[in-house]
Amino acid sequence: MAFENIQFSVKEKVARLVLSRPPVNVMNMAMMREMTGVFEEVAGRKDVRVLAISGEGKGFSAGVEVAEHIGEKAQEMIEVFHGLFRALETVEIPVVAVVHGMALGGGCELVSLCDIVLVAEESKIGQPEIQVGVFPPVAAAAWPRRMGWAAAADLIFSGRTIRGAEAVTMGLASRCHPGDALEEEAETYLGGLASLSRPVLRATKRALRAGGAPALGALDDVESVYLDELMKLEDAHEGLTAFLEKRSPRWKDR
Repeated sequence: MAFENIQFSVKEKVARLVLSRPPVNVMNMAMMREMTGVFEEVAGRKDVRVLAISGEGKGFSAGVEVAEHIGEKAQEMIEVFHGLFRALETVEIPVVAVVHGMALGGGCELVSLCDIVLVAEESKIGQPEIQVGVFPPVAAAAWPRRMGWAAAADLIFSGRTIRGAEAVTMGLASRCHPGDALEEEAETYLGGLASLSRPVLRATKRALRAGGAPALGALDDVESVYLDELMKLEDAHEGLTAFLEKRSPRWKDR
């Protein structure tokens, strides 16, 4: 498969997806479709035991392409974005996010839907959407169960960013390492998973999902609120437009 926005490889039973859209791996619809294709391929492959997702360059991902999120493009963007996560849900082997630099907005949501998150101490992680007049639908659907209501509400309502150690404390990440040790620690972790039985890993992941309920079980309802209520507000469009124009939003409360 030929890709323009990502890199994909399989070696020693480890599948690796690298976000590769410089400088900060902003996810546009073309990139999301490529990632969805990888998730669908990995879901059907018998030669991999773990999928690793990481970002090239300065960080994991600074989020989604805001210019594709305004006006008539908004519904298509949401459909493609949520399709990405629904495809990720079909991957029955462990999915490990390896996070350096920033993981913000849609990039943070992608990280949070992985089974295991290895993060650098200095990474900046968060959902700043509320500050531009919207909310993160995938996080809203999955985080209350993953992290608990209090932690999810704190991060989503405030839009604040946190560092690696706090991400572990809040349940958003699994392990935190110094930035210069992250790659080596990740390779050791991935190698350990790759040495295990694939059918045992798959059964274990199904059991964990049964115990925690499907992460995206509420996404249809959240998506409806997002498209049918939020995106019809003037303030939502004002916030996104202000972001593109690099100015402070002027809220009208309608």
